[in-house]
Amino acid sequence: MPKKSTSNSSRPTALITGASSGIGEALAGCFAAAQHDVILVARSEGKLKTVADNLASKHGVNVTVQPSDLSKPGAAARLLATLSHKHSSVDVLVNCAGVLEQGAFTAIDHAKHQNIIDLNISGLTAMLSAFVPGMVERGRGRVLNVASVAAFQPVPTLASYSASKAYVLSLSESLAEELRGTGVTVTTLCPGITATNMLKQAAGANDKLGQLPEFLVGDVQQVADMAFAATMKGDAICVPGVINQAAMIASRSTPKWLVRRIGGLIGRRSL
Repeated sequence: MPKKSTSNSSRPTALITGASSGIGEALAGCFAAAQHDVILVARSEGKLKTVADNLASKHGVNVTVQPSDLSKPGAAARLLATLSHKHSSVDVLVNCAGVLEQGAFTAIDHAKHQNIIDLNISGLTAMLSAFVPGMVERGRGRVLNVASVAAFQPVPTLASYSASKAYVLSLSESLAEELRGTGVTVTTLCPGITATNMLKQAAGANDKLGQLPEFLVGDVQQVADMAFAATMKGDAICVPGVINQAAMIASRSTPKWLVRRIGGLIGRRSL
């Protein structure tokens, strides 16, 4: 069973959302290995308990499971209240929970577009609003927001998703500067295509995604390791992979009309 969080632990505490699988689970492992107590948040309690058992037995840290659907209004505030009642403060906040829908915008149901907004945008913003003020008050803290390389350019067939990640990137960069000097740092992770369950699900709906060359698909543990290092250094942006870094630089230096045209050509071929 996972160890219960205790108020007298001398270890820092990292809260990771989307911790039941993929990048979130890998990041939880990074922080546990670095002797952080961890609070795991996701919708699936069963999956979280499995991750928690593994982390507690492997690293000997306190692991707390907090099932929550962060797309629901008030979820972040309720999570803060629960942890405050347990006298648990958060030293590192990792916002990794997110959803993706791939396909033509007009072919995706309105509820799915709204779910992207509710979790990727509203849920993340609510978590920041709930936990960052306490960090500023204590004069220390680190935040890692997971965006995407898609945040740097429009991506047809991922219109709502890429727009949501552009929001995450813009908000994070603004906060990184706003909080400069407070002791709180904000890092944005912008991974490219990564071998996670999210990719498998998208590939199940689009065979072309399953035909991507291996060099374009990042290793989830390598992505997590780079994100952890960047967070601990307080870097503003982390873009894993040479190809993704080149794409980011190109998108920021190329005229917008040309970025749209290139993205459109690539996007239409993936339909």
